[in-house]
Amino acid sequence: MEWRADGWLEGVTWRPSPNFGERPAGEVSLVVVHNISLPPDEFGGDWVEAFFLNRLDPQAHPYFATIADVRVSAHFYVRRDGRITQFVGCDQRAWHAGNSQWCERGNCNDYSVGIELEGSDTQPFAVAQYVALWGLIDVLRQRYPIAAIAGHSDIAPGRKTDPGPHFDWTEVRRRYPDLDLPPEVSA
Repeated sequence: MEWRADGWLEGVTWRPSPNFGERPAGEVSLVVVHNISLPPDEFGGDWVEAFFLNRLDPQAHPYFATIADVRVSAHFYVRRDGRITQFVGCDQRAWHAGNSQWCERGNCNDYSVGIELEGSDTQPFAVAQYVALWGLIDVLRQRYPIAAIAGHSDIAPGRKTDPGPHFDWTEVRRRYPDLDLPPEVSA
C-alpha cells in the first residue's frame, strides 16, 4: 500500500464521504479503533457504507430510522474478510470520535485516524481483519507520527463501548510496545 499526496491510500477501495472537515493543525498522532455493524450484530451488506455516505434508507430496517440523519464517517472500514474501504483522506478530519478526549486532550477527531472494524461487542473479530488492521497501522506509521492507539471506549468512556471486549489488545501491546495505549484491564 502506498500513499497519495492527499492522504488517500492506494490499494484500498475509495468511497469519499461528505462527512469530513479540515484538520485544525494538520496533525495525525492517534489511531482510534471502533466496531460497527448495521443492523446491529449483523454482518455483510452495504449498510455501513451507505451510513457513511448519508445514503442509509430509514425504511430498510427499524434501527436505521433512528440513525439515518446522523452525519458520521471514518477514515477506514475493515470488513470481516479483510477488505478495506477508505471514506476520508487521512490529511482530513473524519467525523468518527464525537465528544472525546485522549490523555486530557479533547476533540480527538482533530488529530486522529478512525478505523472501523465490521463487528460488535458480542463477537470476536476475524483473523483477516486483524491482518488488515496491522497493515493499516504500519502504513499509517510510515506517513504520520502516530504516538498512540486507543479504542472508542477509551476516548469516550461511558458513552461508547467499542471496539468491545473481544478486541485483541494483548496483540496490540505486543506489536506496538513503543506507542501509548489504554491501560490494561484485569479480568
